[in-house]
Amino acid sequence: MDSHMRLTLLGCLVLVLGFVSGTCGLISHNVMKKINVINKEGPYLGIVVPNSFEMSPLLESPSFVVDQNPYLDFSGRRFRMGFLGKEKVIVVMTGLGMLNAGITTQLLLSLFKVKGIVHFGIAGNANPELQIGDVTIPQSWAHTGLWNWQRYGDGPEDELALEASGDYTRKVGYIKISDYNNDIKNGKSSSNNTLNNIWYQPEETFPVNGTPEVRQHVFWVPVDNHYFSLAKRLEASLGMQLGRCVNSTCLPRTPIVTRVARGISAYVFVDNRSYREFLFSKFNATAIDMESAAVALVSHQQKKPFIAIRALSDLAGGGSSVSNEAAIFASLAAQNAVDVLVQFITLLS
Repeated sequence: MDSHMRLTLLGCLVLVLGFVSGTCGLISHNVMKKINVINKEGPYLGIVVPNSFEMSPLLESPSFVVDQNPYLDFSGRRFRMGFLGKEKVIVVMTGLGMLNAGITTQLLLSLFKVKGIVHFGIAGNANPELQIGDVTIPQSWAHTGLWNWQRYGDGPEDELALEASGDYTRKVGYIKISDYNNDIKNGKSSSNNTLNNIWYQPEETFPVNGTPEVRQHVFWVPVDNHYFSLAKRLEASLGMQLGRCVNSTCLPRTPIVTRVARGISAYVFVDNRSYREFLFSKFNATAIDMESAAVALVSHQQKKPFIAIRALSDLAGGGSSVSNEAAIFASLAAQNAVDVLVQFITLLS
């Protein structure tokens, strides 16, 4: 993207957010001057993290060296400049959820000279073959919170509302609510539920190199091929020992790094066993979070290399009705995610 297009896009974005200076809606001269100074030292690798709990282990790591221009505050975000090994990086915290993650990633790519995005944090686990503490690197991400909720009485063979116009589709799949009925009357369970079916929908995207206002659709967003191939070396890394214990509470085995097929995100904290099992059986999903797909979608639209590293903090919904693994192992998972992030960037350098 050339400089004129970059500034035009950024101007539109700050107008929407309401962070404007003066009646013309331009970034202030003082802020723009700081941005130009920072960009002269670029390009940078963008490091995107959901919250301070996950970011703190990185900022406290001896591997992270703060730049002489330590940070720039803009639109409620703090963009931290520094080095991870030989790599120049900008670290930014998004806040919870898809909208925050998308806005922050777009700001990062619009303000600064960024060559790629690495996202990291913790996640729930839907894959029974993995355990808490394992660090996953999915090959593709999807947003599973965009739905067409089908009216009661219609079924899989019936057209969805607005399907004919191309707004919605039955290609991705659905969840049938009555499959999870738990009400038994007279020894029989009802086969119907007025909540009916929820159909999962792809996102509308408008790639930076596409035709303006001409939408494309995408459900699974792949990570960068080079990044994913490089991550294979992390699976066999013998020099990296991930954390296993929190005080006297230890996991059954030492956590591993593993590339997996898929991760999913939505505005949902999944602490439900039935839905976790559905997501795994339907989508072959491992990591479940609330931000990664948004970062992936923005990177996809802006044609920037992207990968996400998510450490598993809990089995979504728990292994039993009384377990609460996330409260115990979240800090261990956060540290494991940082350790793998640092090692990945070392390989990238």
